[in-house]
Amino acid sequence: VAVLANHTAMFSADEHLVDMLHREGVNVVGIFSPEHGFRGRAEAGAAVVNSADERTQIPIFSLYNGNTKRPSDEVMRSFDILVVDMQDVGLRFYTYYISMMRMIDACAEYGAEVIVLDRPNPNGHYVDGPILDMKYKSGVGWLPIPVVHGLTMGELARMAIGEGWAKPAKLNVVECRNYDHTTHYVLPIAPSPNLPTQHSIYLYPSTCL
Repeated sequence: VAVLANHTAMFSADEHLVDMLHREGVNVVGIFSPEHGFRGRAEAGAAVVNSADERTQIPIFSLYNGNTKRPSDEVMRSFDILVVDMQDVGLRFYTYYISMMRMIDACAEYGAEVIVLDRPNPNGHYVDGPILDMKYKSGVGWLPIPVVHGLTMGELARMAIGEGWAKPAKLNVVECRNYDHTTHYVLPIAPSPNLPTQHSIYLYPSTCL
């Protein structure tokens, strides 16, 4: 198993998913780190280097070091399941979903299964803004979706594969219980350094422009 996660990936109130998997004896061969780093301390846009997790000593492979578009062949061959657990905020330019999309494409090529542990979208109760013109596809805009897309990570993954925007990886989405798009979800933990409050998350669609 490999894990694509950030610091908000909590299994319970006080335990990170990777810590739980490691404690339970799951063979976690690597951690893929998005923008802001695995434990969430890097500032926006800062390069994240390969390292080892300070708690478990599991290797961390950066997907946000300025160079890596996808892991090496050796790394991709080292696992058969990728578990994705990241707290997105529902914006086209927020980079966590882009890391997931790149990994979905890589997993499709190597026959690895992708399991998305879905999470509520704190901006999931509405859709707004223009759809991306794909000639401007970049690291801050990857899919032809509105600025506020209203989808969870699992829904984005399903739609991208279904519409042919991503390669057809084997995908399994573990859905949230008792959540729908009328739910106003308040994040218990800041998803990244520059979104420290729920108010900042609500303003982000405008202020990031």
